[in-house]
Amino acid sequence: MPADYYEILGVSRTATEVEIKSAYRKLALKYHPDRNPDNKDAEEKFKEAAEAYGILADAEKRRRYDAYGHAGVSGAGGAGFDPTIFADFGDILGDFFGFGDLFGRRGRGPRRGSDLRYNLELTFDEAAFGTETQIQIPRTEACSACQGSGSAPGTQPVACPNCRGAGQVTYQQGFFSVARTCGRCRGAGKIVTSPCETCEGQGAIAVERKLQIKIPPGVDTGSQLRITGEGEPGQAGGPPGDLYVVLRVQDHPLFRREGAHVFCEIPITFAQAALGASIEVPTPGVEEEKAPLSIPEGTQTGTSFRVRGKGIPHLGHKGRGDLHVTVRVVVPTRLSGEQKKLVEQLAKTLPEDPAAQVKDRSVKSRLRDLLG
Repeated sequence: MPADYYEILGVSRTATEVEIKSAYRKLALKYHPDRNPDNKDAEEKFKEAAEAYGILADAEKRRRYDAYGHAGVSGAGGAGFDPTIFADFGDILGDFFGFGDLFGRRGRGPRRGSDLRYNLELTFDEAAFGTETQIQIPRTEACSACQGSGSAPGTQPVACPNCRGAGQVTYQQGFFSVARTCGRCRGAGKIVTSPCETCEGQGAIAVERKLQIKIPPGVDTGSQLRITGEGEPGQAGGPPGDLYVVLRVQDHPLFRREGAHVFCEIPITFAQAALGASIEVPTPGVEEEKAPLSIPEGTQTGTSFRVRGKGIPHLGHKGRGDLHVTVRVVVPTRLSGEQKKLVEQLAKTLPEDPAAQVKDRSVKSRLRDLLG
């Protein structure tokens, strides 16, 4: 007597469509022939699950099965393999078992090589103004001894006896023939009988490739350089992949970047802040150029000034960002006796209320509230 379809899937007779589909998914993954090669018992369970799902997933077939049992669905498409079942799970089975279309041929034509990634660290100035550097990339290349065939010189790969050069094998599943990748040649259709000694039959060898690369001005952390054709080699005559160089920029002891703009803090003396002065400030660059900056009298600590065009070059565009300089008034920690007398004399001439020296009325009001 045929097994009960509900028992095969392990669900109750009141199971919903979602529960039936979920149960079938689990059984299909568990007993699929690609996961259980040469296991007849698993293949039979796989067929039973497919047959059960083909009936219970169809509302009309399920109604007839519930009413009349197997007699109600005999000749109604219940027996055999239903390809629409696998249309629902092509995304799972294709990725999980490593082959494409379950009913189509696995492509053995040219395939593009994989892309590679290389992490490169740059100094602040190298990233800001560009540089040239050499990097070493570990990758695989076609073996020169066998020209990538994997066979010893003077020999050639032969047709796979398991699939007879087709790259896939087929087996009967109900009314349909299902194709899967040949496990012996892995879809290549050929096998190496006399392996090349240099690459041990792999057709490729690991190498360290040296590349001279140019870093454009203005790159920053996270920038990527794409070098076409420097990835892994393609297969079966396919093009090579690309190399992506991912950049990380070191911090600078003085400067901080925000895009093409640069920010820094510069100390000035009390006299420079009070009387005003013309000073020189450092700018980013390997030559450590100085830029003139005028400090007006009465400058307060925390005041920022902008020096146009002294930032970092714009990536891919002309011109540079700006340099933003914040001044910090440095109060001397040690004074000589004469210096103390001079400061005391100055203090006698200044207002006792520091808020009185602030020009901004709103700031002045808040300061007086804080100071009582």
